[in-house]
Amino acid sequence: MRKQLHDLLDQRVRSFFTTDVTDEEIERKKQLLAKRQAKLVKCEGKGVVIERKHLVPCTFVSYIVHFRFFIWQDGWMYVEEKQETREAVFERGELVSDHLVVPRLEMEQMEKKQEHHDDERVRYTYDRLAAVKYAEIWWNDYNPAFHTFPVDCTNFVSQCLYAGGIPMMGCPNKTKGWWMRKNDWSYTWTVAHAFRWYLSGSKTGIQAVEKKSPEQLSLGDVICYDFQGDGRFDHTTIVVAKDKQGMPLVNAHTSNSRMRYWSYEDSTAYTPNIQYKFFHIIDRI
Repeated sequence: MRKQLHDLLDQRVRSFFTTDVTDEEIERKKQLLAKRQAKLVKCEGKGVVIERKHLVPCTFVSYIVHFRFFIWQDGWMYVEEKQETREAVFERGELVSDHLVVPRLEMEQMEKKQEHHDDERVRYTYDRLAAVKYAEIWWNDYNPAFHTFPVDCTNFVSQCLYAGGIPMMGCPNKTKGWWMRKNDWSYTWTVAHAFRWYLSGSKTGIQAVEKKSPEQLSLGDVICYDFQGDGRFDHTTIVVAKDKQGMPLVNAHTSNSRMRYWSYEDSTAYTPNIQYKFFHIIDRI
């Protein structure tokens, strides 16, 4: 089984360089690189089996794969990384299917617009480099000082902003402010949709200005994603670098990613209806 998994991973890595591709995610990544005048020069993948189940006649193998993409763009090379949890199904030793394991959705009661804010004004100075440093340290790991979630993207970005010097506020009201304490937290700290609205309407705590385009963002700023374009935001990332065209590269959790191109056009969650919100965090209040 180890050999079959190794062959599967090797085939997926090689598929990034072939022209005869049927995997939509890989094809979108190639198209996105071409649109950016960028080129994938090398791809590495390493897999680790985390669970194996045998139900005659099939064997179900859950594994984590870590990809590293070496990207060349206008004389500059950088490394994009991502980690996926996948499940391969083998029948009598032959591969039947291999698919991405999508984390469960956030609880319905947590997917609400943030409507309450504290009246007390909280002052801060935002250290962008400290926020980016935190995003680089923990992009593929989980700080034990904080609770973790199957859908962890907004929790991760909240931690980055907190590491940058933005104070928590509103505890213990889950519908007020932005905070996490032990095994309790506000909706805005953990839920993409609530966090998006908090950034739009907060008059204290985190202060942000919405920008019209991604190139207007700085390191340490935030992008929110509505993949379906239905008004409900699903994902959050933090800007950690810019490419040679001045466009953001982001880090994120859930599908753990580092130096990923901001648009997520290569994501399995991507749809042509995707909507973005670009938030510039005010440096000093």
